[in-house]
This record gives sequence, structure tokens and C-alpha cells, in this order.
Amino acid sequence: MVSSTPHNVEQITRLAQDYEYNPLIPLKYWLRTANSLVKEAEIYEREGHDEQAYLLLFRHAQLVLVHLVNHPDAKDEKNRHGLLTAEKQVKVNIEKLEALKPQINKRYERYKHLTQDRDARRVKAQKIQHDLPPPTNYQTISDPALSGTAQPLEAGENKELAVQIARKEINRRETIKRASRIAGITQEEERARRTGGVWGDWEQALGQQNVPASDGDDLSRRIQEVRLRMEDSEDNNKKKKISRQHVEQTEVPSTYRYPTVPRQKKHQSDTPAQTLSKSLYSREEPLKPPVPPPKKAQRDYFPVEEPPPRPGKVSSTTGPPLPLKEKIAATRIQPGPSDLNPSTFTFKPSAYLENGTPLRTVFLPPNLRQHFLALADSNTRRNLETCGILCGTLISNALFISKLLIPEQESTSDTCETVNESAIFDYCDSEDLMVLGWIHTHPSQTCFMSSRDLHTHCGYQAMLPESIAIVCAPSKDPDWGVFRLTDPPGLKSVLGCTQKGLFHPHAETNLYTDALRPGHVFEAKGLEFETVDLRPGI
Repeated sequence: MVSSTPHNVEQITRLAQDYEYNPLIPLKYWLRTANSLVKEAEIYEREGHDEQAYLLLFRHAQLVLVHLVNHPDAKDEKNRHGLLTAEKQVKVNIEKLEALKPQINKRYERYKHLTQDRDARRVKAQKIQHDLPPPTNYQTISDPALSGTAQPLEAGENKELAVQIARKEINRRETIKRASRIAGITQEEERARRTGGVWGDWEQALGQQNVPASDGDDLSRRIQEVRLRMEDSEDNNKKKKISRQHVEQTEVPSTYRYPTVPRQKKHQSDTPAQTLSKSLYSREEPLKPPVPPPKKAQRDYFPVEEPPPRPGKVSSTTGPPLPLKEKIAATRIQPGPSDLNPSTFTFKPSAYLENGTPLRTVFLPPNLRQHFLALADSNTRRNLETCGILCGTLISNALFISKLLIPEQESTSDTCETVNESAIFDYCDSEDLMVLGWIHTHPSQTCFMSSRDLHTHCGYQAMLPESIAIVCAPSKDPDWGVFRLTDPPGLKSVLGCTQKGLFHPHAETNLYTDALRPGHVFEAKGLEFETVDLRPGI
């Protein structure tokens, strides 16, 4: 167990504001980024990482209240609903931030007390033994309170374990989702009951912060002021209802009216879905060190029960059925359920952006590419491009690609444009999926990122730094690659590019780099995925 220093709320709020906001990025992309922050936060908090949850929720509130309401596209009617939804989510975040704040600060104060007590004992021991030479290899007193709650893992050395953790957790979430729908819980209610998150190296990032303490305090006050305005609005509405006075309420000086923050509700008994969630996954399971899988696991495919496909969708998963002998061997080497609790492990960053920002690991099913090429074959033979969206989820601080989404699209020999883009994100929201990148073919060109590809991927990587672009060039050598924009100079250069035309040169060089060899992407044998085809008539 590696030591992990707790942080107080003031430190976390400083770090939460350490991101680059660019108003040149369309508001629709920033709104999706805000949605992703909440989604990641929900997962992190569910895994017991309260500090990361607080950071992402605070970052979401700051992004929406300070930047997005003043975005150049904020007055566009087509963005009004998305912005109102983001502001409504802020009121939910305020409740969660207030609930997390005291327990984070309490843990930090306990850590400070234990550290001071340890140092005092060390000084006392040195005074008693002042005539003896100081120890050459002083070992810090082992104390559970001074250690992290998760076992840090190297992604490259634990791919088999990652696959097992992902399978168990994805199946658990699917089971709870089905139970929620059977119990009649709506998607909005389900999302409201989930909570959340962070990427990055906390101690390194905190050591580089130069943000004045007042910045975090100012934002905290602003969020609190928003809450008070909401509560005042709610109180006024109640008084008006009682007195039956139909006098128009004075509007809050803001572009949009903030919704009312709900009061704390009385304790209610668990729904069937909540009861099932507690029985499948509990934070109170004892922490255990990871069990290294045997070498034979590299050859085995771990069969799991597959959830039924959604109506009207074409779906498939990886790999042919295994012989009975291999299935028995695979079952025999799996660790017990408590060993695969995602809150017990955390995967370390696998690579870093050029500016030093850490990148979480992305685990990629190795046969996803071949499956995509089979779906694209008819287009490829007609010299037409095909594209797909890579979707997945966050588990133990790593990103797992678990869905290949084929959107409605229009293709030429050099381009592929998605149609009805809202259907993509509606599906991802309904299935609680994150967009982790995209994949497309070059039927007759080599494997590279064209200027068109760079601008397309810019929208993905602006939302999520770990986003990847897979290019497949089946007629060339190399026939595929996994790429990301450099940062700097790639992301900022492409964001600032105003050149017109489908294809155009960029003055900067080194705009993109390989994300797989080496990089933050790892192929994980046995990692399953589902294909969902949204193209009409397929």
C-alpha cells in the first residue's frame, strides 16, 4: 500500500480550477465536457474517492457558472436547453459538495494530527538516543490512516487483472441498471441517485499550483450565493402560494433562471435497485492485495454472461466460443469477488501530455479493429470511408472501451460525416457511457491523420484528454494506428486554426503522436465489447 497524502477542501478547489478554458471551442462541446465531468464524478465517488469526487463536481460548477453562461454561443436558442440542464446539475452538485466537505476536511485534520504525533515521537526518540548515530534507512511508521485506500497498479503489468475487474464491474452495473428499470426508476431518478471524481497526479499538481487562496474562496462564495438565491426563490414561491397573491416575482439578474435547490429529504427505505446494489458491491469489503493471475491467463478467454441486446440494434461481442476444457481453466484462475472490488485498486497514469498532464490508461479490446473492418468492408470495397465511435466507462482510474457505436453517416473516398449526432449522445446518456474516441478507415490512403482528421479529433480531445483516434488503412503498411494530438503544440494549434477548405496544411509540425507504442493505450486480451449499429436499414 503506497502512501497517499490527504488534501483539504481549499487545496482541492485550487486544483479544480487548474484547467484551460477556450471560448473558441463550440459551446455544445463544452456542455458535453460538463456532462462527462459529472459522469466521471459519479463513478469516482461510488468507488470511495471523495477527494476526486469533490474536485470534479467543483470543476463542473466553476465551468458552468463562470465560463459557459458567458460563452459566445450562450445566447443561441439551440444551446438554451443544454445550458439550462447544466445549471440544473449545478444545484445537485452543491448538495453533494456540502456533504463531502466536512468528511474531507476531517480526514485531512486527522492526517495532520497523526503526522505531527509521529514526528514528535521521532524527535523524542532522537533525543533519547542522541549519542547514537542516526539510522541510515529510517522507515516511516506504518499507519493505515496515512495510506491510500487503493492499491496502485501498473497497467502494462496487470492487463489480465484489469480485464477481470472490468468484467465484474460492468456486469454489476448492468445488473443494477436492469433492476432499476424493472423497478420503474426513470433515468433522471437513477442519475440523481448516483454521485462523484479526478484524473491526474494530485501531489505533483498541487506542488505546481500558484493560484491565490482567495480564488477558491470567491468561487465557493459564488456557488453559495447561487444556492441562497435558489432558496430565496423557493421561499418566495411558498409564501405566494399561501397568500394566493399572483404577483410576478422579480427575476434573478442572470441569463437563465436557476432552479430551486431541493431541501434535505427524510430517510426513505431502499428501492429494489438500491438493495441489489448494496448486495453486489459494498465499500466495507476488506482491502486485499491484488492476486497475480497465472501466466496461462494470457491464453485464456474469460467467458461471462452477456446482457441481452437492445431492441432494434445489431450487437455482437468478441471471440468464438471456447472449448469446455479452456472454460474450466479460465473459471479456475479467477480471483474471488472481493478481490475484484474496483475501489481496492487504482491504475496509475500510463503516459503524460507534452505539458506534463498525466493521462489515465485506456484499455482497448485487441480484436475491435478487425470487427470494425468487417463491418466497413462493403464501403471499403467501394472506396468509401467508414467511421465509428469508441464508448466505454471509468473503472479504478482507468478507461475501458466496451462499445463500438456505428452512427448514421455520409461517406466519400476521403471523408466521413456523422448524421443525427444527437442520437449518438442520447444513446450514450441512456447507457451511462463515456465517449472515449473514434475509429475510421482510409480505404485507399496511408495510415496518417489528415488535416480533416486533426480538426475532427480536436473536438474529442478537447472534451477528454485521453481521447484516441484509430485510423485503419487496410491496403497499406502499416495498416493501422492509434493517435492523439500533442499538447502542446497540436491541440492548441488546431483549435486556433481558421483556415477554410476540406484539407489544408498546418504551419506547426508534430501535431499528433502515437498513443499505443508507447502511450496511454493498452490492448487487453479478453476485454469484451458490444457493437451497436445506428445506421438505418442495418
